[in-house]
Amino acid sequence: MEGSVLEDASPNPSVLLALNLAGGSSRDVQKLLLQQLKEEAVKRAPKGMASGEVALLVLALLSSCQDPQQVQALGMSVDLLGILQQATDGELASMEVEGVPRTTLYSIGLDALSLCLTGVGGYQEASVELARELLSPSSPLSVDTRAMAVLALVCTHGRTELQDERDLLREAVSVVTNAFLDEQEQSGGLIGNIYSMGLAMQALQSAGMFYAPRQWDCSQALSVVSKHHFQLPTAIAQLLPALLGRTYLDAGSLDCSSSTGASRSIPAASMGTTAPALHPRRRSMPASLAAQPITVQFSIINRLQGKPFSFSITVSVPDGSTLLEVMEVAAKENPEVYSFQTEQMSWGIMVVSIHGLAGSAEDRTYWCFLSGSDALQEGVGLYKPHNGEHIQAVFSTY
Repeated sequence: MEGSVLEDASPNPSVLLALNLAGGSSRDVQKLLLQQLKEEAVKRAPKGMASGEVALLVLALLSSCQDPQQVQALGMSVDLLGILQQATDGELASMEVEGVPRTTLYSIGLDALSLCLTGVGGYQEASVELARELLSPSSPLSVDTRAMAVLALVCTHGRTELQDERDLLREAVSVVTNAFLDEQEQSGGLIGNIYSMGLAMQALQSAGMFYAPRQWDCSQALSVVSKHHFQLPTAIAQLLPALLGRTYLDAGSLDCSSSTGASRSIPAASMGTTAPALHPRRRSMPASLAAQPITVQFSIINRLQGKPFSFSITVSVPDGSTLLEVMEVAAKENPEVYSFQTEQMSWGIMVVSIHGLAGSAEDRTYWCFLSGSDALQEGVGLYKPHNGEHIQAVFSTY
């Protein structure tokens, strides 16, 4: 995570939050990232950021012992909590009128958690709405969404004095966490996919009283995640607190006697000595050992918006190539059909447009990548197709 913090890189609040919760990291890195996030806040928040983005900034600043109501940088000042309250109100208004939030239920979970930890009004209504969705979802909710909601509901349950509300929150958290325990038992330790494990583990760690007398076999979950080579800083940032016995609920209770807000340091020995590097360097290989070519079929399909289209191409790439490299070869061979655009997000590279058709938050549309009938669990910059695999990019709604 420290290696991802660069002066010319887009700042990631999840990384600062995790570094603060973990402790023992470089203060120079934390100081640089904190300043970058402050500048990001004063420049972007007043002009319109998604509620979840604001909420994550609030958590990162809170864990750094900073006041989210008075964020100062570049000669400007912004009240992030005021902006977050307004954005959360907009999410709930959309839920009431349209039946769906402006963004996602995951964002509302982040909103409620951030507002609850700061003690600012608005989180109770959001938590009640989340609880109702968890108990009677109109569509299946992802593990990430349910886990973030659990963190928010646990916080709210500890603050509200209304018995009916406490009962509702307790029931929702109990249902979700027991479902997580069932899934872990049935899947040999996995809850959702490997990238949802960080938040799922945080949820189970924070909510033991809600699924008692059942016990969580955390060693089984640890065994699963320890076998995976995590490369994305955001994925590591969600997992690291859980590995150290902490959750995002601790963001507002760190020791502020130090400038970073981290309350403890972690001996290097406790982190192990065999963990893989985050950014392993590729070494040049002799031509005789170079990766052999494979063929991958790539299709783009739109039956949702405008004039329908369906195109397919088979390309040859070196074994070990990412899906992004497959798409680049397809676009080079036929740019009129397979040209695409990407954006760098906290979870890696996101394809935002293919064949001139772009996803839209307003229309709730995006490009979904499938192998067979299964959605890919990794982004295009990480997923490596195998020989003969058929990858489909399907324009979809969420």
